Amino acid sequence: MYKYLKLVTFSTCLGLMTPAHASDKFWQTYADIGAIGIPVAAGTIALVRDDRAGLIELAETGGSAIVVTELLKYSINSTRPNGESHSFPSGHTAAAFSGAGYLRVRYGWRVGLPFELLAATVGFARVQSHDHHWYDVVAGAALGEGAAQIFTRRLSPNVRLGVAGDTQGGMLSLSARF
Repeated sequence: MYKYLKLVTFSTCLGLMTPAHASDKFWQTYADIGAIGIPVAAGTIALVRDDRAGLIELAETGGSAIVVTELLKYSINSTRPNGESHSFPSGHTAAAFSGAGYLRVRYGWRVGLPFELLAATVGFARVQSHDHHWYDVVAGAALGEGAAQIFTRRLSPNVRLGVAGDTQGGMLSLSARF
C-alpha cells in the first residue's frame, strides 16, 4: 500500500509544482500517461497476485467503459473547448477510472484509493488542457466507475473456497474469517 501512496504523492507534487500556466501539451501528456498507466498498473497488480479471474474482470471493465464512451462520443458529437469534436464523455477519464475503480472494488480501498486520486488528476488534466469540459470528465469518471461496479467482484482474503475430489466423490468447502 505504501508504494502506491508514494506514487500518488509524487504525482500530485509533480502536478502542483508545475506553473499555473503550464502548457496544454504538458497536461495532454500527463493525461495520456494516466489513461494508459492506471489500467496497465491494475493489470500488473492482478498478474503479480496471480489473479487470472481478476484480469478477465479488468478487461470487461475497461472494454465496456471504452465501448460505451465511444458510442456516446459519436452519438452526441459535442464540441470541445478547443473547438474539436467528440467531447462528451472523456475517454481518458473513463479509462483511468475503469482501472482505478477495478482496483478499489477488487482489492479494497487501500489499493484502490491512490489510483482513484490519480484518475481524478487525469480528469483535471483533460480540463486544464482544454480538451474537455468539466461535465465531460464527470461523465467519463461515472462510466469508468460504473463499469467497475458492474463487472468487478471483491476478492476477499477473508473468504476461501476449497474444492477436493477423488473417484468416490467430491467436496466443496467455504470458510470465512471474521
